[in-house]
Amino acid sequence: MLGILLPGPADFPAWRQAARQLLAAAIPPEAVEWRVPGEAPGLFGTEVPPAAAAPAGIAVPRGFVELAEVAIRHRDRERFALLYRLLWRIARGERELMQVPTDPDVARLNTMAKAVRRDAHRMHAFLRFRRVEIGVETGAGERYVAWFEPEHHILEAEAGFFLRRFSALRWSILTPEASAHWDGGTLRLGPGGRRADAPPEDAHEALWRAYYASIFNPARLKPAALRAEMPLRYWRNLPEARDIRRLMAEAPRRAAEMVARGATPPAPRRQRNIHLATQPAPSPDVPARMTPDLFPPHADAVAALAALREQLRASNSLPTWTAEATQMVFGEGPIGAPLMFVGEQPGDEEDIAGRPFVGPAGRLFDRALEEAGVARSEAYVTNAVKHFKFKPTGRRRLHQSPDAGDIAQYRPFLKREIEIVAPKLVVSLGATALRALTGKPLAINKVRGEVIATPEGRPVFPTVHPSYLLRLPDAEAKAREYGRFVGDLRQAWREVA
Repeated sequence: MLGILLPGPADFPAWRQAARQLLAAAIPPEAVEWRVPGEAPGLFGTEVPPAAAAPAGIAVPRGFVELAEVAIRHRDRERFALLYRLLWRIARGERELMQVPTDPDVARLNTMAKAVRRDAHRMHAFLRFRRVEIGVETGAGERYVAWFEPEHHILEAEAGFFLRRFSALRWSILTPEASAHWDGGTLRLGPGGRRADAPPEDAHEALWRAYYASIFNPARLKPAALRAEMPLRYWRNLPEARDIRRLMAEAPRRAAEMVARGATPPAPRRQRNIHLATQPAPSPDVPARMTPDLFPPHADAVAALAALREQLRASNSLPTWTAEATQMVFGEGPIGAPLMFVGEQPGDEEDIAGRPFVGPAGRLFDRALEEAGVARSEAYVTNAVKHFKFKPTGRRRLHQSPDAGDIAQYRPFLKREIEIVAPKLVVSLGATALRALTGKPLAINKVRGEVIATPEGRPVFPTVHPSYLLRLPDAEAKAREYGRFVGDLRQAWREVA
């Protein structure tokens, strides 16, 4: 029996090195005991695996490595043993093991990886920085400190998210087991802290609470869903949590008042700004080089995006069917997002809400993003066509796909939107988006998962639209294609990570 001591609770390189040596020495999983510093010593002493040449002809599937790098952050003490047991089985001939989701070891690994990703998602969503003044007399300025209690060992892996998002600030993230500190030039990891080490509040919290209260929709209150998405254990560190119970208690009265006021009926036809000059009539497709004065120049990207939105809203040369839509649905997300997702057009729910990807396909898309390790808040999401094209059928509005002329008329706006956001990679969701980006019809199944270039030289990663998954006839096909879609999103993220 061997007792293996790893340097840290989520040190994948150290585990991999030890596992390789164990595998090369043909030491079975049941003969190994794993632990990390701070854990009680096991029955066996700590030993170094015997040196041996790596076995020839063993290639570990990529799917195992990707899951192992995530699952090793789980708090389960048996995680190292589980990973080595799976590796041992693969090396002993079970080459397709990771393709058997019902296998107990594979199922457990997937469950652990999912729990780690959920914990990371909640850290992104529920961590709140508070400002503290440091060295005012020396002009040192300010620092932002946050306290968070993760369920798993995710701090080191997720520090990069906050580094990318708040690189201009100096900040510290404190957790019970470890801490991360960014000084504007170097990211440093340190020991854990206490809740008392973080400031209780700052001057910005009143503003944040007022904003949260203003966007709280009493008509859409679902307490069970709220608690599932925002578990009570996080409430004590969220400034808005002080108001949630009050807002929930007031929701029935406020919803009744909204019903009593009645809905504002939409205009029968969208008003057109006829005083604006008509834009040049589009050709069957838009040339690679657009007229230089079609869009006014803006030095500031945020101002340029806002101007583009208003110009599209005021346009009087769009297809006539756009007048039947409730509103234009523009893209959303941060300027400079590494990934930009382009879909086909808004659906019924997007047309009503005025936001992209919030309907059934959008909810499936969000779930796939989370499983792929991509935060939607870090991505920019838009559509090739910005209005809902539909055919009225009684109380329902039946989706109609945009034709080549529709795509061509919106294409200059899409190209300009991409120029302003400046993503590292554009992910096309479906054939319509791919045609809008490349200017020609392409078969998704021939280019899916490859990085191709637009006429402007911008890289595009084609995949299917999430609505395709909803239309599949049987559960087995849906599960298989959903897993493939998640793999596409994960591959796209690796292209820009």
